[in-house]
Amino acid sequence: MYSTSKTSPSPASFNDGSVRMLLAINLIALTTAVWQGWSLAELMLIYWAQSLIIGASYVLRISRLGNYSTEGFRMNGRSVKPNAATKRKTAIFFCIHYGGFHAAYLIFILQDLPPAILLDPGLIACTLGFAINHAFSYRYHRQMDEQGKPNIGTLMFTPYLRILPMHLTIFFGGATGSAGAGLVVFGALKTAADAVMHVVEHRRLSTKARP
Repeated sequence: MYSTSKTSPSPASFNDGSVRMLLAINLIALTTAVWQGWSLAELMLIYWAQSLIIGASYVLRISRLGNYSTEGFRMNGRSVKPNAATKRKTAIFFCIHYGGFHAAYLIFILQDLPPAILLDPGLIACTLGFAINHAFSYRYHRQMDEQGKPNIGTLMFTPYLRILPMHLTIFFGGATGSAGAGLVVFGALKTAADAVMHVVEHRRLSTKARP
C-alpha cells in the first residue's frame, strides 16, 4: 500500500490562483510598457529577467532532486545513472547553455537602450512580481518532485519553451521596433506561453506524483 505524509497540491488550471497571478503580472508589465511608451526592447528586458528567474528555479530543482529518472537522457552519447554526479553535471551544463542564450539576448536587447533603464521603477517592480510568483511555483514543483519521479532531461529542456516568443522576436528583428502593434503582439505571445506552460507543467507533475 502506498502512503505519504504530504498532501499533493491540486493540479493547476486556468482558474488557478497562481495562473491568475501570473496573467496579472504579465498584464501589468504590458500596461506599464504602453503607458510609459516603452520600446519593444524595454518590455523584452522585463521578460528576460523573468526568464532568468525561471532558469534559476530549474537549477535549484535539478540540484535538489531525490528520486528521479534518467530514461532517454544521455550525456556525450551515453546513458547515465540517477546519482549526484548526474545532477551536478546537468545543472552545470544547463547554467552554461541557458546562461549563454541569455547573455546573447541581453546584448541584443541593450544595444539601443540607456544603462539607466536597469534602474527604472516599473522594470524593478515587474521583476519582483515575477520573482514572487515563481517562488510559489517553485515550492509547488518541489513538492511534486518529492512525491513523484521526474525525468531530469524533461526538467532541463522545459524552460526553453518559455523563451520561445523572445527567441522568435529576436530572430525576426522585432526588438528594434518602437511601441505599437509589435509590443502588444509580443506581450500577448509571451503571456499565452507563460499561462499554457504553467498549466501544462503543473498538470504533468501532478499526474506523475499520484500513487
